[in-house]
Amino acid sequence: MSLKVQQIKSEETYQWLLKKHYAKRIPNIVYAFGLYKNTDLIGVITYGIPPSDALCRGVCGAEHKAYVLELNRLCLQNNEKNEASFLVAHSLKLLPKPKIVVSYADTSKNHVGYIYQATNFLYTGLSAKRTEWRVIGSNKHSKTITAQSTLEDRKINKDKYEVVDRPRKHRYIYLVAHKKIKKILRECLNYKIEPYPKGDNLYYDSSANIEKQIILDLETT
Repeated sequence: MSLKVQQIKSEETYQWLLKKHYAKRIPNIVYAFGLYKNTDLIGVITYGIPPSDALCRGVCGAEHKAYVLELNRLCLQNNEKNEASFLVAHSLKLLPKPKIVVSYADTSKNHVGYIYQATNFLYTGLSAKRTEWRVIGSNKHSKTITAQSTLEDRKINKDKYEVVDRPRKHRYIYLVAHKKIKKILRECLNYKIEPYPKGDNLYYDSSANIEKQIILDLETT
């Protein structure tokens, strides 16, 4: 078996993210990479600018906020042994330096983040406690709700909208930088590094079929 990770166009990830990933949404994508087995695309990973400017400023300070990226999607065809860690590790190596990569494991989906532990991310605890708007009886994302309705509308229609606790997430950070810059960023890190969490990891159903995508000539790097 020959595995290779290569940068791909953002649009090449869309059917993966909409059909196979549990979020069913396309996030902000700045960098996208594909995992190939021989010439077949068998997985994708995307990195983008986090939606929260406060997060970008808060990780290592405002002076380093431009370096912050979020690993916001990871999706594999069959998720066979070592494929996920291979894709994460090799995609990190392909990112331009320096970068501060943040990623989350959603506790509401019973995700612990073992893939980040396996690829040497720093664990910095749970995200802050927050609330968000939800449509009663719906799983529609809070960003969709706020984009499609006004605050006044949500407050008036209390039979339709509710404020709920936002699920907390395990927060992981990886510093992509040369040794000297990495040391500076590590010293600027505003989160306490904690021991890795443990627990049972629940895998969501990602059995949707994806039209086969192949690359005709894999460049060597």
